[in-house]
Amino acid sequence: MSERADRQDRPLTGRRVAVPESRQLDLFTSMLEARGAVVLRCPLVDIRDAPNPVPIEAWLADFAQGGCDDLILLTGEGLHRLLGAAERAGGNLRERFVTRLGEVRAITRGPKPARALQELGLRSGLAATTPTTDGVIEALARENLVGRAVGVQLYGSDPNDKLQTFLRGAGAEVKAVAPYVYADQAQDDDVAALIKMLAGGGVDAIAFTSSAQVRRLFAVARGRGQEQALQAALARITVAAVGPLVAQTLTRHGVTTYVMPSERYFLKPLVTCLVSALGRG
Repeated sequence: MSERADRQDRPLTGRRVAVPESRQLDLFTSMLEARGAVVLRCPLVDIRDAPNPVPIEAWLADFAQGGCDDLILLTGEGLHRLLGAAERAGGNLRERFVTRLGEVRAITRGPKPARALQELGLRSGLAATTPTTDGVIEALARENLVGRAVGVQLYGSDPNDKLQTFLRGAGAEVKAVAPYVYADQAQDDDVAALIKMLAGGGVDAIAFTSSAQVRRLFAVARGRGQEQALQAALARITVAAVGPLVAQTLTRHGVTTYVMPSERYFLKPLVTCLVSALGRG
């Protein structure tokens, strides 16, 4: 293969891209490596099942028995974790949960929970135009929620007080469930090493796929006295975000997002954007 053809087929050859772990880390990595990139895996977020399964199983049983009229899905990860918890609980709880899920109105914050529903052969009953909490509130503001029991799938340990306050103010009964947690204290030394690598100029780009990754990176930087070095490093390299919610979190931390898909907030469009920004044509 000629050098020119290689550049066309593998346009990211030689580019070093830092990729925080996620549920789809292997897929994201393989897509970048297929285009020639050297991928640096970053231990920025470790997502785990909630340590106490009892309240999750109780919520699932209540939901399966008709305890909710609506279910707000804030993340695709949350639905996957609920399905896993139902499977482990046994007693055909997973089947009953999925059956009821097809009967209630599912409200999705963004494309990931909508896609998780599609994997079950189900569809969103109401989708937020903007994939944020404010987007969900805007979508529901036109709905009559008086007397409705609304399930809310939370992410991490964040109770999302803004959303819950809105729902209660609209007359709904809120039934929240938090099926997973972020193990933010894991592997801090590795995160600090990544920051040092970024500051040393050994990375061409970093691609964020969740806001939690951004928050963890800066939390470790502050704790290690590396925040100034991190800010300077991110100002020099290509910073990519999978969608506007992540880009907003970066902005709040003083970081400019240079690469983001314009419409479809998935991995493949993100890779395409990275090729456009970094590709060696």
